[in-house]
Amino acid sequence: MQKLSQRQESPSQTAGPYVHIGCVPNFAGITGVYPNDLGAIMFRNGVKGERIKVTGTIFDGLGAPLKDAMIEVWQADANGIYPGNDPRGPADPSFNGWGRVAGDGTTGVWNLETIKPGPVPFPDGRMMAPHISFWVVARGINIALQTRMFFPNDPMNERDPWLTRIEHQNRVPTLIATQTQPGTYQFDIHLQGPAETVFFDV
Repeated sequence: MQKLSQRQESPSQTAGPYVHIGCVPNFAGITGVYPNDLGAIMFRNGVKGERIKVTGTIFDGLGAPLKDAMIEVWQADANGIYPGNDPRGPADPSFNGWGRVAGDGTTGVWNLETIKPGPVPFPDGRMMAPHISFWVVARGINIALQTRMFFPNDPMNERDPWLTRIEHQNRVPTLIATQTQPGTYQFDIHLQGPAETVFFDV
């Protein structure tokens, strides 16, 4: 057995400006690395399901928008299947299931174009409500934050295994997006403060 003293964990540090250079070079003004930044396009022509747009802003504890934040998202396809090995069958080949976007350098607003996911089975057999998983990095964050966005007025939200497990149910609305128009949703993430978003320890 290898002793822990031989390969100790490197210390964490906040995400500096290099995160955009390495992850979204076109966004950072560095062209020629990739035709498009990885994760910028989540689906191709022929994708099944409802195409939607999700937009939002990440706010710090004082309510100021973060202008250097980056998010990654994971989600199932319209049938609730993730790309990879799924016993229920293959996922939609025209859908990646993963995306990456950065917030605008002036306003902090980010925009994501994807499809509305279907329900996903929970390990105990229950079904999880349609959702999109978010991974957030930005200045001042030592370890990336993970949360989920659920859709408003979905009857499955009332029995979702994760939403029903939250001890303080008055905070569940921080995980529910707002539909601003057909096919468009607003999902703001608050790092601290009265409207702090629920984050998951996973």
